[in-house]
Amino acid sequence: MIRGRLEDYLLMIPVLLISLTIHEFSHGYTAYRLGDPTAKNEGRLSLNPFRHLDPIGTIMMLIARIGWAKPVPINPVYFRDRKKGTMLVSLAGPLSNLAMAFIGVFLYKITYIIGYRNIMTGDTFTMYFINFLLLFFSVNINLAIFNLLPVPPLDGSKILSGVLPYDRYFRYMQYERYIGMIFLVIVLVAPSVLSTVLSFFTQPIAKSMVWCADLIIGLFL
Repeated sequence: MIRGRLEDYLLMIPVLLISLTIHEFSHGYTAYRLGDPTAKNEGRLSLNPFRHLDPIGTIMMLIARIGWAKPVPINPVYFRDRKKGTMLVSLAGPLSNLAMAFIGVFLYKITYIIGYRNIMTGDTFTMYFINFLLLFFSVNINLAIFNLLPVPPLDGSKILSGVLPYDRYFRYMQYERYIGMIFLVIVLVAPSVLSTVLSFFTQPIAKSMVWCADLIIGLFL
């Protein structure tokens, strides 16, 4: 059991480095495409994971598989439509995680079919790769839904800026610090509550992705 946990933690490291890096890069790249050079000027338009990792968020990912990276700086002044631009940049990260989750489950299905004989004979490399893909799939779905929660400083709170009228969003953000602190306490003290909420959304998404992957593979194999 200890060995299994150690292997999970070791696999979690590359999963986190890839997932969080592409998540943050997607924010920066979307902002750049919309005319905002802030992320690029501050070195955040990069695939170097160490430019994006947040110490507390990374530790939370290792402990609870729920966490965050350093927010990519943006300046809505550069956007033609500030509300729409901010919303699109905020959506880019979670959408990149959903894309990675689908790639993960698709590769898992392909690997399982092609490497079935190796799996049955206990081939170590194939088994590790299978476990990596399953973890990659699970982590990215959870990252996507977690970041879509309307809680500061997560992406969902910024997406609200493109949905709510300015006055309502401003009133909501006046309580940003308190909402964030309460949320952090819930994550640390009662992670099962958060897990239940996330599962309500992640399970149907995961099932849909598996179904789509099977459908696509079935068309070609």
